[in-house]
Amino acid sequence: MPAPELVDSHCHLDFPDLAADTAAVVARAEAAGVRRMVTIATTLAAEPRARALAETYPAVFYAAGVHPMHVAEAPTASVEALVALARHPKMVGIGETGLDFHYTAETAAAQERSLRVHVEAARRTGLPLIIHARAADDAIARILSEEHAAGPFSCVMHCFSSGRALAETALSLGFLLSMSGIATFKKSDDLRAIFADAPLDRLLVETDAPYLAPHPHRGKRCEPAHVALTAAVGAAVKGVSPEAFAAATTANFDRLFAKAAAFRAAA
Repeated sequence: MPAPELVDSHCHLDFPDLAADTAAVVARAEAAGVRRMVTIATTLAAEPRARALAETYPAVFYAAGVHPMHVAEAPTASVEALVALARHPKMVGIGETGLDFHYTAETAAAQERSLRVHVEAARRTGLPLIIHARAADDAIARILSEEHAAGPFSCVMHCFSSGRALAETALSLGFLLSMSGIATFKKSDDLRAIFADAPLDRLLVETDAPYLAPHPHRGKRCEPAHVALTAAVGAAVKGVSPEAFAAATTANFDRLFAKAAAFRAAA
């Protein structure tokens, strides 16, 4: 019986840990049932690498933005630059962007300005915003709520590992929560409870490869094939079969990343 179709909604195939053997990484993902993956450029300078991967591998799509931890040293993204990049047929998301007050709290003001630029680009392109949130729940909830009230946009809370209050805010705005390998860790009971309570039609799965390998690979290099392990935990948390969880999260991906779905349908 073939593995159920899954999507790794967030990985970094251009990072050195994966770039050395990309063809094998993609092949292992496809063998594990991961039929599509979105590789994320975390600076605009990295966008050509992500684009090249998407152009090389049919299963790979990409997104681009300036990661909040890079706002101090990377060129600031403009709305116009992000909109221009989004014209590529396989560029399917804006970001990742967001706030990280754990490692880079000193650039909080610049991070917020960058986040608002990315929000406007998401509005103009219709592509989903990809949010990184670390140690900044209240600020993220405030900004996303303000911006959504000013003009709607779609969004995924990538690698969601924040608190229940931010999850509830995100869900109230119509956003999706993405489950990473963190949800498989032994001490992640509170996080699993959040995913258990979230509607199944609001969940995605991802790896954030090469980081956050799920159990039993924790601490080792992660790659997109491992999303199947996270999905198995997700199915158990939601009380559904692995096939049903895979079908639901794939349908959710197609709804949020509609450009990727349309590209596949036309291929």
